[in-house]
Amino acid sequence: MTKTRRPRQAVPRSIAVPRCAATPRPVRRAGAAALALTGLLSAAACSGPSSGKQAAEPVITAEPAALSPSYGSGSPSASANGVVPLTPDVTARLDAAIQRVLSQTGVPGVNVGIITPGGTYLKSFGVADKTTGTPMDPSLHLRIGSETKTFTATAVLRLVDQGKVGLDDPISAYVDGVPGGDGITVRQLGEMRSGLFPYSSDPDFVNTLINDPNHVFTPDQLLAYGYKHPAVSPPGTQFQYNNSNYIILGKLVEKLGGLPAGRFITDQVITPAALGQTSFPTDGTMPSPYAHGYTEQTPSGAIADATNWNPSWAWTAGAMISTVADLESWARTMATGALLKPATQAERLKTLPTGDPGVGYGFGLFDNNGWIGHNGSLPGYESVAVYLPQAQSTLALQLNTDVLYQGSEPSSLFANEITKILSPKHVYSIPPASAAPSTPASGSASGPAPGATSTGSPPSLPASNSPSTVRT
Repeated sequence: MTKTRRPRQAVPRSIAVPRCAATPRPVRRAGAAALALTGLLSAAACSGPSSGKQAAEPVITAEPAALSPSYGSGSPSASANGVVPLTPDVTARLDAAIQRVLSQTGVPGVNVGIITPGGTYLKSFGVADKTTGTPMDPSLHLRIGSETKTFTATAVLRLVDQGKVGLDDPISAYVDGVPGGDGITVRQLGEMRSGLFPYSSDPDFVNTLINDPNHVFTPDQLLAYGYKHPAVSPPGTQFQYNNSNYIILGKLVEKLGGLPAGRFITDQVITPAALGQTSFPTDGTMPSPYAHGYTEQTPSGAIADATNWNPSWAWTAGAMISTVADLESWARTMATGALLKPATQAERLKTLPTGDPGVGYGFGLFDNNGWIGHNGSLPGYESVAVYLPQAQSTLALQLNTDVLYQGSEPSSLFANEITKILSPKHVYSIPPASAAPSTPASGSASGPAPGATSTGSPPSLPASNSPSTVRT
């Protein structure tokens, strides 16, 4: 996520898995979107110091809080499992908090789904199309950015369960051409600790994507942008959110699965998980019905409709599409390991520090103060899908913009405010992005990608390169 402050409109506006672009503000943001493709680790996904200025007293922040301002005396307390009962009063507080974030951030529309043992919450706010004023609706399809990484990681782990690959095998045993591949393991790629330079931080990539959002990239072309740079760190030594890792894992899935990555993920993950509204696109077409997505990752920095931009630049790091109901279901399936052997899921859940307090990253998922899952951001869209195991509760949200608010991913702000009310002892929190996300806007691939620290760029990353990152 870029920390650069961008002009905001007075009216709501609606991904950016890749995140900011190069030196010019518009390009910088565009690059961020591509890199973002992260989701939850939006702050971590940034790779560089923030050059933007934040308001002295922002009304909304993503800072952790023991209690939300809207969760005061007289409100029901969290039960032993960590979530509050969804009483009419709590529901009203959630409505008010979501409306407040929607208004203050200028997000066009958002879908929010919550499932707890004591009740459910499924509501839409704002508009799905700023031109027609069509209301946002839970049935609509939106791009999910870096949530895609959770599907790619699951596909790899299905191959582990089938005995076709080992997590500690060198990637060179399966994928040719990876610099230093003999010393980089499959596990390190999934944990964002390969040390490779992220392709979505390369200025040439960012410029190509921002100036031609319908450009069709091949996986090898994407990786080539990163491979021309030296490694950022030795394998296994530091966390750096990096879309390149998940493009390489996509190639591994194709090699061992014997099918195009999207087809394998559909057959081995989407279908077994019974996600009837989730898909891996092969072009820029959106399945109907869908919400339009809005971004400022453009050459001029002007807001544009990114709905049908080609997601090939994000591929297995952030190209997928889903609905809020499917994300609710997927968050539980992913966090509980329903598609994997228990021992394999246990390996996936071994999270390591990211540099952000309370946030650890495992094999294609994070633990954010107890919430297990991921976030995503790419030009036009952002998402969060997380599960709180001890409370058997799920939170999923989707919004149709990736435009940052005072340096923060709007999806993180919604999740933060919601969990302050829903689970005050487990508040979802990601610091504002420092400069540019480490993945193109996406998600997902939104959200989260740290460098040497979760919010800063690795010391070895060229300073001129950090702002030219696209989020995913």
